[in-house]
Amino acid sequence: MWVLVFFDLPTETLTERKVAAGFRKNLLNDGFGMFQFSIYVRFCASRENAAVHIKRTKNALPKKGKVCIMQITDKQFGMMELFHGQKEVAQETPSQQLELF
Repeated sequence: MWVLVFFDLPTETLTERKVAAGFRKNLLNDGFGMFQFSIYVRFCASRENAAVHIKRTKNALPKKGKVCIMQITDKQFGMMELFHGQKEVAQETPSQQLELF
């Protein structure tokens, strides 16, 4: 099983930023890894083990913001298609070649 935690937390004030950082730290301390910004994943050997980590995450939920917890099987996770874009690079203008006669 894989447990995915998606969240969108407010970060406009210093207090909100501290709460959001604390939530992320709780996820990291519980064995989750960052998959993307605001998406953390953790592999669990069984549904029972996943339930333990989901309960811990629920206990650490911040008062504001949105949090989604999803469970998927290892097979479903393996069927995920990942695409990594590349940064566009401006083409170099060709240098002027000097001709000697």
